[in-house]
Amino acid sequence: MGIHPLVIFFASIFTSNMIFSNFLGMCSYIAVSKEVETATGLGIAVTFVLTITTILNYFVYQYLLIPFGLEYLRFIVFILVIAAFVQLLEMVLEKYFESLYYALGIFLPLITVNCAILGVSLFMVIRNYNFIQSAFFGLGSGLGWALAIISMAGIRSRINEDALPKGLGGSAITLIITGIMAMAFMGFSGIVSIS
Repeated sequence: MGIHPLVIFFASIFTSNMIFSNFLGMCSYIAVSKEVETATGLGIAVTFVLTITTILNYFVYQYLLIPFGLEYLRFIVFILVIAAFVQLLEMVLEKYFESLYYALGIFLPLITVNCAILGVSLFMVIRNYNFIQSAFFGLGSGLGWALAIISMAGIRSRINEDALPKGLGGSAITLIITGIMAMAFMGFSGIVSIS
């Protein structure tokens, strides 16, 4: 069986966080982490997409690509699965959650190219996770990404950018804070590792 799924779940939130450990998904993380409400909405959307697409990609890989010897197509196929699912999610949000749809704006379609989502599917394959491990890994990675962006949004909402030295506003201060947060999360690294 290998690593217990709960270990993978907690490790993907803390010790192997997609933002703080692998720096995947930084584009939308930096751009949408200005307001807690929007960051929370995107964090929930990314968690949902990560969980479902990891499960879908597991089945596609195990029952379509491997049996037909098409493992080399995993990048393209994983991206297609992610894109199709995000398109479906976008249509549902526009129909039933219009305010969230407009709050996320351009960043909702960008979930498709969020490298954290593709990265989780690729890590799942590289690490030879079974179905349960893959599902817990997808959920934990999504929650870890959401934790990172919501925490950053909370911090950025308290920063008075006018008081910062010239050149340290916006993305610069976000990257500095991200580095400090990554060092804080490194404190968990001795506890559990799934690499």
